[in-house]
Amino acid sequence: MQITFIGGGNMATAIIGGLHQQGGHRIHVVDPNTAKLAELSQDFGVTTSTTLPEQLSAADIVLLAVKPQQLKDVCQALAPRLNGGMVLSIAAGIRCDALARWLGSQRIVRVMPNTPAMVGKGVSGLYAGGGVSAADQADAETIMQAAGITVWLDKEEGIDDITCVSGSGPAYVFYFIESMIEAAEQAGFAADEARRLVLATFDGAVELARQSPLPVATLRTNVMSKGGTTERAIARFEAEGVKAAIIAGAMDCRDRSIEMGQQLSQD
Repeated sequence: MQITFIGGGNMATAIIGGLHQQGGHRIHVVDPNTAKLAELSQDFGVTTSTTLPEQLSAADIVLLAVKPQQLKDVCQALAPRLNGGMVLSIAAGIRCDALARWLGSQRIVRVMPNTPAMVGKGVSGLYAGGGVSAADQADAETIMQAAGITVWLDKEEGIDDITCVSGSGPAYVFYFIESMIEAAEQAGFAADEARRLVLATFDGAVELARQSPLPVATLRTNVMSKGGTTERAIARFEAEGVKAAIIAGAMDCRDRSIEMGQQLSQD
């Protein structure tokens, strides 16, 4: 598979690293940052350039990994070079209809990945535009599975839905980890020990939830005993509205994803 990355940032690097492990791909990266290009070339053996290729073929796959605010200009510069090749966009917010107008092509897959892709544990939601074939979908899935699991979305609005769960979700988890580390330090643990304890606790809890057939709510209540220490902590969380705030925050995230799409997808 011939894949051209437009943008060589952290998410692109994560995907390139996974594809390098898969093997069998020819990868080219376009980015104005020459130091970054040198690093990618050394680490993964990719070819690089600071400018777009003169021409691409219909067999080439282009992955757009630039900031949403830069995407219109990049697409318009790419359009006369594309020659019908499939385009994957990991830019937040920009809708398929806008991408199609800017690129002059309907062969588009939108992708919402997340940052655990950097360690091969990502989650990517994919939506196929109207010009995407079954073979194109298989290629897009192969690319994104290099960085973790994939979920195909039946409608484009699903990108907003998965953004508030998986796309932004790692930040929610890091926020909770951060809070627990601070609690551990307040309890008297040194900073490095607090971090080690909390990360191990999260690792163990996630693995238990993965392996257990029980609902996570049941796993939580199994830790609690009547009048005990865990019940006291959960009672405070409930009194402070922690669960409600997390759910509301996720819905705010979804609303913002919709707003960004409306704003950034305009001509």
